[in-house]
Amino acid sequence: MNEELQTEIGNEEAISLKPLAVVIKEVNVEEVGEKKAKKAIFSCQHPDSETLIKISAVKWESKGKLEVTGLWVNLDSKKLIRKGSALANFLQSNGAKSIGGMVGKSINTVLDEKNYLAFKAY
Repeated sequence: MNEELQTEIGNEEAISLKPLAVVIKEVNVEEVGEKKAKKAIFSCQHPDSETLIKISAVKWESKGKLEVTGLWVNLDSKKLIRKGSALANFLQSNGAKSIGGMVGKSINTVLDEKNYLAFKAY
């Protein structure tokens, strides 16, 4: 019998984490969605969480206004991260030249419109 079908309701509610600085511990590029688009997913240590949390969006200034965008890995014709993209802006604002260069950095977070944590890059 499938063990998951026998799983009962627990007594722990999901905790809502406050927007605080997190430390990036690792990063992976994963294919997501039906189109299998590549997205940078950062595993971070939040001060209020014992386990690592995943963040894959950034709040940044684009065309004069703040918006939340996924950290999509869009490459140019030279197979480099596309200049002007949310990911490129996020990396540059934190002094990194590559996605892997973000590991070990402490980054501020903000809440997006759905109360999920996103990196702050403005």
